[in-house]
Amino acid sequence: MSCLSLFLFAGCGGPSYDMAYEEAGRISSFRAVPVEHTGKAAAFAQDLCVVTSDIMDREVDMSQAAAAGLFDLNNREVLYAKNVHDRLYPASLTKVMTALVALENGSLDQVLTATSAVNITESGAQLCGLKSGDTMTLDQALHILLMYSANDVAMMIAENIGGSVDGFVEMMNEEAARLGATNTHFTNPHGLSDEEHYTTVYDLYLIFNEAIRYETFSEIIHMTTYQTTYYDRNGREKPITCNSTNQYFSGKYSAPESVTVIGGKTGTTSAAKSCLILLSRDAGGAPYISVILKAETGDALYAQMSDLLEEIRK
Repeated sequence: MSCLSLFLFAGCGGPSYDMAYEEAGRISSFRAVPVEHTGKAAAFAQDLCVVTSDIMDREVDMSQAAAAGLFDLNNREVLYAKNVHDRLYPASLTKVMTALVALENGSLDQVLTATSAVNITESGAQLCGLKSGDTMTLDQALHILLMYSANDVAMMIAENIGGSVDGFVEMMNEEAARLGATNTHFTNPHGLSDEEHYTTVYDLYLIFNEAIRYETFSEIIHMTTYQTTYYDRNGREKPITCNSTNQYFSGKYSAPESVTVIGGKTGTTSAAKSCLILLSRDAGGAPYISVILKAETGDALYAQMSDLLEEIRK
């Protein structure tokens, strides 16, 4: 992972910082003010980007997506908004909230144990192959959840952190309400389609904005590959290698010049189509969140996201 000179921002109004990277310093590449722990983030900031209607006076091609938004975090400004309050399926962008709730309520060294809940049979569902009795730490699970988007890992996290999947989903909805994501309702921790499982571009901005305040989350979404070993019920090793599903990291697609994609989360189902949320920065290091929901195809998703990111340079 490359070293980054980044920032810390609280909500959309956090200050930006310029400083040299020091290998031995307490300031990480994902945090611009020193803290004494990597646990729970500070209280949620109230300075947020606010948008009540479409903002589409920019030359952005979003013809093949149902909704999209671009949020300038430092200036608390919405640069682009198309249907940002429309309720849509989020697919695996759901896992941003799953990770957030897990980080808030668990510890990274906590050992999780899989049960039969991980036996997802839906056709096409992304799985890492967990079996009942398998164990791994929450830290391992979060890497596999966010990078590989494994739905069975989402179920394991939910059961172990929430006491039950239903209990965890209730925690997800409580967190959404706390963040002001009032057009969001979750029915599961993975994002496989359900008529009552929905969110909006704006609510995803709120959720993602909170999640990136955790150093662990920010580090994971920036990784391109991850190798680890977990264990089956008999203690036998089960090695796994995960590559990020973010196609900006694979080299298949490129961000506009002078825009750096820090990381994000992908999501794809037949109902949600292609979805993506990103944290990016401009040449000066200023942070932006961009979201696209329900793009017609993967190629259209990345083409339109790159077009949206072009607005950062203007």
